Amino acid sequence: MKKILPLSLTLAALMGLMGCSQSNETATSAETSNDEVTTLRLSHLWPATAAAHTEVIEPWAKKIEEDSNGRLKVEIYPSATLSKPDATYEAAAKGTIDIGTQLQGYTNGRFPLTQVAELPGLSSSATQMNCMLQTLYDDGVISSEYDDTHLLFMMGTGPGGMHTVDQAIRTPDDLQGLRMRRPSAIAGDIIESAGGTPVGLPATDLYTSLQRGVLDGVSLTWDAMGPFRLIELTNTHTNIPFYSSAMMVTMNKDKYESLPDDLKKVIDDNSGKAMAASAGKVFDAQDAKYMAEAKAKGDTMIDIPDPLNDPHWKGRLKAGTEKYLNDVTALGLDAQMVYEKAQEASAACKV
Repeated sequence: MKKILPLSLTLAALMGLMGCSQSNETATSAETSNDEVTTLRLSHLWPATAAAHTEVIEPWAKKIEEDSNGRLKVEIYPSATLSKPDATYEAAAKGTIDIGTQLQGYTNGRFPLTQVAELPGLSSSATQMNCMLQTLYDDGVISSEYDDTHLLFMMGTGPGGMHTVDQAIRTPDDLQGLRMRRPSAIAGDIIESAGGTPVGLPATDLYTSLQRGVLDGVSLTWDAMGPFRLIELTNTHTNIPFYSSAMMVTMNKDKYESLPDDLKKVIDDNSGKAMAASAGKVFDAQDAKYMAEAKAKGDTMIDIPDPLNDPHWKGRLKAGTEKYLNDVTALGLDAQMVYEKAQEASAACKV
C-alpha cells in the first residue's frame, strides 16, 4: 500500500496537469478565434475624392471596424477597380467581391420593380428617394429582387437633370438630334421619344465621351457632375426632376452567413434605414454644392421644377411612366401595385 499510494498520487497529478494543459489550449484557441480578422473587399464606382466615398463608404467601413473591435476590416476599391460598374451586383452575388455598390439602372431589366421608384414625380431629393427605396425593401415590396445577396442598405440620388455642352433644353423638342447619355431605360425612353439619341454609358466613361464629341450632353444628377469633372465640359443645365437613380449596397450572402453571430450583429446594426438616411443627406448636400459651382462658373441654368404639370413636358413624362409600367407588367410582375406602394412611401418620406 505504501508503494501504491505515491504512484496513484503521481498519476492523479499527471492527469491534472494534462487537464490544465487542455483547458489552456482551449482558451488560447478561443482567444485566437476572437482575435481573427475577417477582411471584406468592397467595390464601388466613384472616384476616391467623391463624397460618396469619403462621407458614406469610408465612414461606414470605419464604423464596422470599430464596432467589431478590429475583427472586421473593410478594404475599399473605388473607381471600379475591382468590378465593372454594371457588374458589381453580380460580382457580390458570386463572391468575386464581398460588398458592392451599384446603380440598378446599369443592368437594364435586372431590377424592374426597384426602378419603379425612379419614375418622374416620386422623389424630389436624395433623402426622400433613400427613404422610399428602403421602405419598399423593408416592407417586402421589392426585396425578392435581392434574394441572391444580403442587402445592407439602399441609396438613391436627388433628381437627375440634363447637362449639355452648348444646347439649351427648355422643351422636349430641344432634344431633337442630340446624343444624350441615358442613366436608365426610363430616362432613355423619354429622350428617344423627343427625338434624341439615348446612349448607355457608365459615369466613368462620360468625360472622354463629351471631350471627344461622342456625346452632346448627359442626363445625370448634380452629385455626380462634380466628382466626374463634367462641369468642366458642360455649359448649359436643365434642372428638371424627370428621374432619380436607385442604388444599393449589398453583401455576398455566403460571406455574411460565415460570420459569427456577434459580427453579423455589427453588420446588421450598420444597415437599413439609418444608413439610407445618412447617405441621403450627403447626396443632397453634394447636389447643392455642384449646382452652385456651375452657377459661379457662369453656366446657363434652366429650371423646370414641376414637369408633371408643365404643358411641354407632362405628356412625355406621363407617357414614359405608362410605358415603363406596361413593360414591367408584361414580364408577369405587378408593376401597378409597386407603383402605388412607391407613391405611398414617397408621401410618407417627403421632407
